[in-house]
Amino acid sequence: MPVPARLPSWAWVSGLTAGATAAVTVLAMQADQGPKPTAAAVSPTPSASATASPSPSTPPPARVPDGSGTGRRIVYSLGQKRVWLVDASDAGRRTFTVWPGTASPDPGSYTIGSRTEATTGSDGVEVENIVYFALADGVNVGFSNAVDGSSPPPPAAGATTGGIRLHKADGAAVWKFATAGTQVTVIE
Repeated sequence: MPVPARLPSWAWVSGLTAGATAAVTVLAMQADQGPKPTAAAVSPTPSASATASPSPSTPPPARVPDGSGTGRRIVYSLGQKRVWLVDASDAGRRTFTVWPGTASPDPGSYTIGSRTEATTGSDGVEVENIVYFALADGVNVGFSNAVDGSSPPPPAAGATTGGIRLHKADGAAVWKFATAGTQVTVIE
């Protein structure tokens, strides 16, 4: 009985490689004919009104605002609705936008007087990380964040609120930074 001829191994490898290449080519051509995902271009829109949601934390700008003092402090800009946490070397370490209350402190220098871990805000929202630094229109003014991370509801007609509401992560950062005696500079 005759012995069948065997193909050399290089022939098997070459045949399998050619087959795999052909299969990948066919699949690539089919994929090229199918739907292609697209990414929508989204351009950021600046917040122009007091009722618009502030943006999440952003890296600190190159410079802390001029006229905001020196040394370790918190800078609060009434016009920009923005806070900077500034270290002892005058470098901004964190900045973020806020939702101001209806009562605003006058521009000037203040000191953190007291801190409260949690309470109910004058708007009825459970808040935490409360850091008080001023009195305006007969109400205490301070930074805080909602326990559930929500933005504050619109104040009731005629209500005076002194809470400067922060995003939850920013509230935790202020709580850690703003020990009793920390300076707060309020600027226009």
